[in-house]
Amino acid sequence: MFKKIINSINNKLSAVLLLIFSSKSFAAWDDLNMTEGVTAISKEVFDLHMLIYWICVVIGILVFGVMFYSMFAFTKKKNPTPSKFHENTKVELVWTIVPFLILVLMAVPASNTLTKIYDDTEGDINIQVIGYQWKWEYKYLDDKIGFFSNLTTDWDEIYNKTPKGEFYLEEVDEPVVIPVGKKIRFLITANDVIHSWWMPDFAIKQDAIPGFINTAWTIVDKPGTYRGKCTELCGKNHGFMPVVVKVVPQEEYDLWVISKKEEAFKMAELTQKEWSAEELIERGEGVYQKNCVACHQVNGQGIPPIFPALAGSDIVLNNKAKHIEILMEGVQGAAMQSFANQLSEVDMAAVITYTRRSWGNAEKGDGEIVTPKDIVEYKKPKV
Repeated sequence: MFKKIINSINNKLSAVLLLIFSSKSFAAWDDLNMTEGVTAISKEVFDLHMLIYWICVVIGILVFGVMFYSMFAFTKKKNPTPSKFHENTKVELVWTIVPFLILVLMAVPASNTLTKIYDDTEGDINIQVIGYQWKWEYKYLDDKIGFFSNLTTDWDEIYNKTPKGEFYLEEVDEPVVIPVGKKIRFLITANDVIHSWWMPDFAIKQDAIPGFINTAWTIVDKPGTYRGKCTELCGKNHGFMPVVVKVVPQEEYDLWVISKKEEAFKMAELTQKEWSAEELIERGEGVYQKNCVACHQVNGQGIPPIFPALAGSDIVLNNKAKHIEILMEGVQGAAMQSFANQLSEVDMAAVITYTRRSWGNAEKGDGEIVTPKDIVEYKKPKV
């Protein structure tokens, strides 16, 4: 009953404000307000926001009303002899008790909503979310599948060489896929620095902190594609790690899980294939564009001194073993992270081969290629 009254007040006041601000010089009320979302908990958060908002509006009207009335009614002209008073116990009690009651009125629904938001019970599907500079990794703990989600916005759009698309900086190669109507629990952490996983339509914003796991959950009843992003300043490409969640019917989700498992099986088989240099270079270019171009640039020139050039690098040209080691282990004390768990053996071999054969490196160096078998061999325990 209380919620219906609040919603009715919200709708009426919103309609009035829309009439007031209906000219072209003002944005629509919905554009100015926070996102309502598509889940039950996000709608509850929105209702709570509106309740607190209107309480603040009423308080503001009353306080400023009394202030302006006092300024008008008790001017020096109307009251040449000012009243003299020191204390009023009743007034002091009122302005202590009334704010306390207002805070209680705010705290009760807020506490109920927060209790629901921080429900940490296991979901029907449990997904581990790991933030990297600058991408997200998703592991479906129940189905034993996982993948990285990388930005796919064309770099020509980013550098203003071509017009920006509809989903500029909000498109990825691998969206998170979840079924309709199931409780999804997210276990959120990070591999390097602090990130923040934000999905406004689900009313989820959780920090991803290395060494800690924060949880969030959702139940989405409306199929569709929902978009968010990292909201913690995590480095120079902070704006390039969007979050995309695709909500599908259960049958479609089941087929997707099967396809991901088959994909992983095929990838394992590819490590045994005999790869040509041309095949590795073609595949490696795509891997480089997703994972390396942000730091080392399209032309391999890097951003010295933080991100060294790969074009003409002595290690890239002549030291195949060290080249593999750097990508597998990272460089301690430098910005170069380990890609051992981020890339498959095939993709690792492909991107190393691509860098060794691009930007004139093939003519200057030894030109050796790296195969998936080389990466498998590197991963074997050292005796």
